[in-house]
Amino acid sequence: MPAVCNHRTLQYTLLMPKAAFTRRPPPLPARFAMGVMIDGFMRPMVRVMDKFGRADRMFQGMRKRQIKQLAENNPFKGYIPTEHDVFVAVYIKSGTNWTMQIAHQLLTHGKSEYEHIHSVVPWPDTKLMGLLRGYAIPLEDDSVWRASPEQKRVIKTHFGWDDLPHSDKARYIFVIRDPKDVFVSSYFFFGNQFPLPSVDTWYKLFCAGDFMMFGSWAKSAAGYWAQRNRPNVLLLSFKAMKKDLPGTVRKMADFLEVKATEEDLRRVCEKSSFEYMKRIDDKFGVWKMVPWSTPTSMMRKGTQGGSSELLSPERQREMDLHFMAELKRLGSDLPYEEFCDLSPGIDDRTRRAGAA
Repeated sequence: MPAVCNHRTLQYTLLMPKAAFTRRPPPLPARFAMGVMIDGFMRPMVRVMDKFGRADRMFQGMRKRQIKQLAENNPFKGYIPTEHDVFVAVYIKSGTNWTMQIAHQLLTHGKSEYEHIHSVVPWPDTKLMGLLRGYAIPLEDDSVWRASPEQKRVIKTHFGWDDLPHSDKARYIFVIRDPKDVFVSSYFFFGNQFPLPSVDTWYKLFCAGDFMMFGSWAKSAAGYWAQRNRPNVLLLSFKAMKKDLPGTVRKMADFLEVKATEEDLRRVCEKSSFEYMKRIDDKFGVWKMVPWSTPTSMMRKGTQGGSSELLSPERQREMDLHFMAELKRLGSDLPYEEFCDLSPGIDDRTRRAGAA
């Protein structure tokens, strides 16, 4: 990697408008109305439907409507990516904010300060999320990449490969995380904001692929994996990222052709550590949509292999076998063990039997 400091780096702090984009949450009356709907109607309804074994059907119905909405109103429709775009496409609760932070800090040589990550990183997905419209800087706003010493900006999305705009000029960074950890992290995260069914029902939905607006983990992972050999694609393992942050930063810097000094890279590593990001958790947090609710922490644990919080050893093993079988059914040769910690008791014989 060239250890050359672009002169733009020294000007970044001065050039980057501190209020280039101002995030404005929905009006207080709208958030009160949302709170009344969630706590007064949706929460009791989910509880009752879950008691009678029908909550999964409700969430499956929501998923079908979301699929239709995405097909008709994909936020990326008509957008042509350019050489200034770096897509961070990550399945939900799989290290999205962490990867965005690394990429964004690399593109600013570790000197970026912001009011909120989405003051500088577009998230077009929010156009399909009702009151979250206006949550992030618009895709059409070019102020961030123009101020960047690398003349690039990060774009966040949870969409799968098939729903992204493709261009050989843009860069794409994908991350795959162990589905067992995704399951646990998602339950705690969404459970702090919305009424959720029981862990058993959540497990059923997650394995069935009817998972909120994010669909199947296996389909998402297989889609990202299939693009790994493209020269403008970098596929990362959350598991490997946790083991070697400095190595991850260097790998991403090489991929993005960042012209940075060793001091720049050290600064990026520092600002991308879990401890640092935990201290500025509010800069990644979601809006407080229900005024009387407890703020949701974005940086809960950030660990690999903590699924025992919600999953019994039997359930962990069952999930591993299920997703290995799903990947095989999809025709994917993704090496599951490379990205995931296999549950005790899974050997070659068990794996073949589960995938049959």
